[in-house]
Amino acid sequence: MLFKTCKLAWVLVFAAVAMAQTAAPATPSSAAAPQQNPTGTAPATASSTAAQPAATDDPNAPASDALTTIKAITNEVNVVFTVTDKHGKRITDLKQGDFKVVDDNKPPEEIRSFHAEANLPLQVGLLIDASNSVRDRFKFEQESAIEFLNQTVRLRYDRAFVVGFDATPEVTQDFTDNTEQLAHGVRELRPGGGTALYDAVYFACRDKLLKAPKGTPVRRAIILLSDGDDNLSHVSREEAIEMAQRAEAVIYTISTNVSGTKGPGDKVLERIADATGGKAFFPFQIRDVVNAFSEIQEELRSQYAVSYKPADFKADGHYRTIEIVANDRKNFRVRARRGYYAPAQ
Repeated sequence: MLFKTCKLAWVLVFAAVAMAQTAAPATPSSAAAPQQNPTGTAPATASSTAAQPAATDDPNAPASDALTTIKAITNEVNVVFTVTDKHGKRITDLKQGDFKVVDDNKPPEEIRSFHAEANLPLQVGLLIDASNSVRDRFKFEQESAIEFLNQTVRLRYDRAFVVGFDATPEVTQDFTDNTEQLAHGVRELRPGGGTALYDAVYFACRDKLLKAPKGTPVRRAIILLSDGDDNLSHVSREEAIEMAQRAEAVIYTISTNVSGTKGPGDKVLERIADATGGKAFFPFQIRDVVNAFSEIQEELRSQYAVSYKPADFKADGHYRTIEIVANDRKNFRVRARRGYYAPAQ
């Protein structure tokens, strides 16, 4: 009798376990990791949207805790550009009809927006050459840079960082809107060593600007103080320019050459600025450094922005050219980045 009672009890236990396993929702052995957007897809943005589980008519059906991730490539290009007259004076009152946009040698399929951008939030990188070759007026350039940051960075709106470079780039102040901290980062720099200019530009664009949050439209710029000479970089000049284009960064260069004539390094600075839609400054007299910073600050607040959908767009990772021209080419000059890299699927 006792044996039969124990046997019946074990049967009931096994039945309860089986019922519990049947009622429990299935749990996947490993959840799929969300797909990440590739870094370096500057103008066209890749976004991921989490889709909710499909609805069911059975109110007692177990809810799945796994979300499906859908990756969508948005083929929209955003370009910030500057317009000047033939004397170099900025023009800020033109309309969309005053320009033509050409993407990869074809007109865009659609212009989605066009407007003057005076108040976009700024993400600014200040790159200061701290090699031995710039020792002569280093202190004055530091103070000029600090004054620029004080006039440009707005609390709770703009963000900037400071990088000094000789043989290697060094972040002396990360992204912040605190101008006192930025000033401290500039004063921390001490000249000495060789020059790895291209590595510094590449690092600032890849590791700082591309990784910075961009939930809303922002204007990205790098201000580069250097004599343009490079003797230690691991990347080339064109690789540094490519990374700036991927980061949608406009680069303004300020030469520290005090010889009074343009040298090979100055041509390097011109190339970097021209390829990214920026401008090169050559303040051969020390007091002109302040004027260069002032002009950059004013230009960052008086530019145009156009957003468009390219024709025949392919997410193949290839470089596509951009050309923005004023209808009145005789009187107006347009400065914009020369192209971008399409995202790769």
